[in-house]
Amino acid sequence: MLSYAGIKSGQELTPGALNDATQRIVESGLFATVELVPEGSTLVIKVTENPMIDVINFEGNKRIKDEDLSAIIKSKQRTVYSAGLAQADAQAIAETYRMRGRFAATVTPQIIPKGDNRVDLVFEITEGKVTEVERLTFNGNRAFSDRALRQVLETKQAGLLRQVIQRDTYIAERLELDKQLLTDFYNSRGYIDFQVLDASADVVRERDGVFVTFTIQEGQQYRIGSVDAVSEIEGVDIADFANVLKLRPGAVYSPALIDNNVTRLETLAVRKGLNFVRVDPRIVRDSANQTLGVTFALVKGPRIFVERIDIEGNTTTLDEVVRRQFRTAEGDPFSPREIKQASERIRALGYFEDAQVESRPGSTPDQVIVNVDVIEKPTGSLSFGASYSTNSGVGITIGFSEDNFLGRGQALSFDIEAGTDNTNVNFSFAEPAFLGKDLRFGFDAWWNTSDYYDAYYNTSDAGVRLSVGFPISTITRLNFNYSLSQSEITDVSEDSSVILQEEEAMGMLTSSAFGYALNLDTRREGLDPVTAYVMRWDQSYAGIGGDTNFVDSNFYGAVQTKLFQDDVTVRAIAQSGVFTALGDYTSRVTDRYFANGKIRGFERNGIGPRDLAAINQDALGGNYYGVVSLEADFPVGLPEEYGVGGGLFLDVGSVWGLDNNIGTDGVPVDDDMYLRVTTGVIVYWTTPLGPLKFTFSKALQKESYDKTQPFDFSIATSF
Repeated sequence: MLSYAGIKSGQELTPGALNDATQRIVESGLFATVELVPEGSTLVIKVTENPMIDVINFEGNKRIKDEDLSAIIKSKQRTVYSAGLAQADAQAIAETYRMRGRFAATVTPQIIPKGDNRVDLVFEITEGKVTEVERLTFNGNRAFSDRALRQVLETKQAGLLRQVIQRDTYIAERLELDKQLLTDFYNSRGYIDFQVLDASADVVRERDGVFVTFTIQEGQQYRIGSVDAVSEIEGVDIADFANVLKLRPGAVYSPALIDNNVTRLETLAVRKGLNFVRVDPRIVRDSANQTLGVTFALVKGPRIFVERIDIEGNTTTLDEVVRRQFRTAEGDPFSPREIKQASERIRALGYFEDAQVESRPGSTPDQVIVNVDVIEKPTGSLSFGASYSTNSGVGITIGFSEDNFLGRGQALSFDIEAGTDNTNVNFSFAEPAFLGKDLRFGFDAWWNTSDYYDAYYNTSDAGVRLSVGFPISTITRLNFNYSLSQSEITDVSEDSSVILQEEEAMGMLTSSAFGYALNLDTRREGLDPVTAYVMRWDQSYAGIGGDTNFVDSNFYGAVQTKLFQDDVTVRAIAQSGVFTALGDYTSRVTDRYFANGKIRGFERNGIGPRDLAAINQDALGGNYYGVVSLEADFPVGLPEEYGVGGGLFLDVGSVWGLDNNIGTDGVPVDDDMYLRVTTGVIVYWTTPLGPLKFTFSKALQKESYDKTQPFDFSIATSF
């Protein structure tokens, strides 16, 4: 007591010293009441001790578990009870609920006397309803609509699925992220003077909803003016660097455009063996013409080396998985841009909740230490699901996948799908750093059977595939593969085409095929943030061993861009395939194309050559197919948070060509190319169960024997 009071015998007391002593004893938290009473030359200290906490309970909490709340509070069992500390704990619990969007939550600490100066501490919690964002509005936006800006934000409005979608929960801290997202959105579209002047949230009286308003100042849109490259380093031929620039006058200014071109120049400098070279983009504003002149200057940077790379926080993932994302090793020249790109590659792995890559001074002034701090997250999943489409009917799926197997960065997956008319079993394994190089090794195995309800025959297919792929540029990848498979056609109806019956008679055939695939994709590394290109070309040759002899060639190309303030997405897609049988081999129905899903508005196996002399007139498929599709996705006027969008499409294509076109009763099958043209409307609906797509089609041009399908329901996919 004397130590808390800080008073010694013989000390002269003033009223101020007496008050200070009282306060010190109160702040100890050990006493419910404290009174200092001078009686002559004697100071009497009268206290009532706080009771000991026997048990701490939480009542009324459903959204947060007891153990999580216990970790928040500072009051502990078998310690002295403090009313002030209990009140602070109540505020901490309420703040936790507020962080989860429950502004109406209240927490009241209560004590229950137990005798012997002991109490139970109970926190009575009223969680209240989630405080939802009832409306998101913008002031000052002229170039982009409210709807377009709402899509940019992490915060969403409450909609039809407000009980499921949690991003409509109001969290004040999320507004800072939203401000940055808005700034990035405008800057990437040339509005370099954009500012968020204010972001306010008005809470309704019931505290279960807020109205969020962003007040912004757009400024003017700037385009690229003059573009130039100069060198301040002796002996460097700037012409080589100017040739790799992909920036043209008239383009809308974007920081990503500048950054991508800086990367091009710095990468070329490294290839030329020019270390410690930095590219300095110098921008000159022309306000009168609303243009920005850009000069890329090659300058000599400081001579700094990487002393070492430290990795922390990876409890599961091996160090080597993180280290191989760096193009820089210990002892190499330090490149801030390479460190930034490495951090992006580490985050893109998908193994970590967060990954921070920073540099700090090393043991000498010319060295730095690169520190990688990561937080692991689960990378495996066990799934049980159901699916439905008008083509395939009901399907059940059981699957297991692990993207970071044993912490080695390997991908492993296994799934079984059983549907109305098919059974598929697939296994896949991939090693992204085969032999310690930037080689991706893959192994796939499958067993598929089809009991077609819309065809009078069944098929089975089983096989394995080995592949190895590597990048040949930042947007291009080359893959080589070998596959060994067996397939057969069974249960062909007596009423089916004689062509199918002859193909069934071939029995089980083995294919031994070598192939390659070239992939180009600008969606992630492209210079244009609005327009993206995808191209895939693959060929496989079967004939070295096995029973089949053919060349199978396929092409897929797509371009996508955004129009009308990014509200409308338009794309053009071209697809084609050519199956060429070699030697005495003739194609079978399991080899040929049907273009299912590629030309919408038709049933599965609904187009292509057909033996009209056969009773059931099964589709035979074709050795060739080609399809061109034009699509547009756009808003339908509903609030964005409802997740409902619309689309239009036009498909033009055909399936044609047979090796054997002599059908039933010797009647030739017409296997010429006849164009099919369909158009239609698509309704997209993003739900917690997945993105759904409803397609309404109309065939504008078709053959009399084609089987149309005006409506289709399936899971939406991207190009």
